[in-house]
Formats: sequence, structure tokens, C-alpha cells
Amino acid sequence: MSEHPEPPPDTLPDDSAPGDEAAAAGLARGVRGYLIGLFLAVLLTAASFGIAGSHVVYGPAIPIAIAALAVGQMGIHLVFFLHLTTAPDNTNNAMALGFGVLICGIIIFGSVWIMAHLNHNLMPMNQLLQMQP
Repeated sequence: MSEHPEPPPDTLPDDSAPGDEAAAAGLARGVRGYLIGLFLAVLLTAASFGIAGSHVVYGPAIPIAIAALAVGQMGIHLVFFLHLTTAPDNTNNAMALGFGVLICGIIIFGSVWIMAHLNHNLMPMNQLLQMQP
């Protein structure tokens, strides 16, 4: 069929994704992937506490730095612990995750929007107390 025959599967180079070691080969590689993920998650958590407790980052930028570290930690969890990769068989998992994030965003944004409008449109408490007999 082709000019170059494919090498046997055990001689192929390892091109698995960072969180996909468990499926690639062996228990030791799977445990190593989990330990790398654990190390990175602990490192990002320690960095968050370090930023919040010191003056390394400019004061008003601390929430943005912590949010960036949180997004990075979510990525670490998705890749190393939930094994979400860009492989074709993970398309449904990625779409389910995106749908879940969309629904949570709609619920949170909608709740905050409703509460803000209720707060704006409600009568002040002193006027409400004056109406009572």
C-alpha cells in the first residue's frame, strides 16, 4: 500500500499528551503523570498564597494574578487528573465540559443580574417602614 512499512507498535515514539500517560503504557507512567500533576497543582496553590501574603505583586493586581493562577490550576486538573486532551476521542468530553461551564456561567450571571435589579428597584427600608400602620 505505501512505500514505507510502519514500524511495530512497541518501537513507535511516545507522543502521548501530558495527561494521557495512563492510557499509553504501564502503571508507573500513569503514577508519574499523577505525581507531576500533583506537584504542579501544589506549586500553583503555594504561589497563590505567596502572592496574597506578600508584596511581590502590585496591590490592585493581586486578584487578577490569583485568577490567572486559578485558571492555570484548572488547566492542570483537566489535563493531568481528568485526562482531557485534544485527541479525537475526547471531543465529547470537551464539549460536555464547555456546556457545563456555559450553564454555570448563565446561572451565576443571571442570579447576579436579578439580585442587582431587585436591589435597584426595591423601595428603601425607611420608606417601607413608614408605610406600615
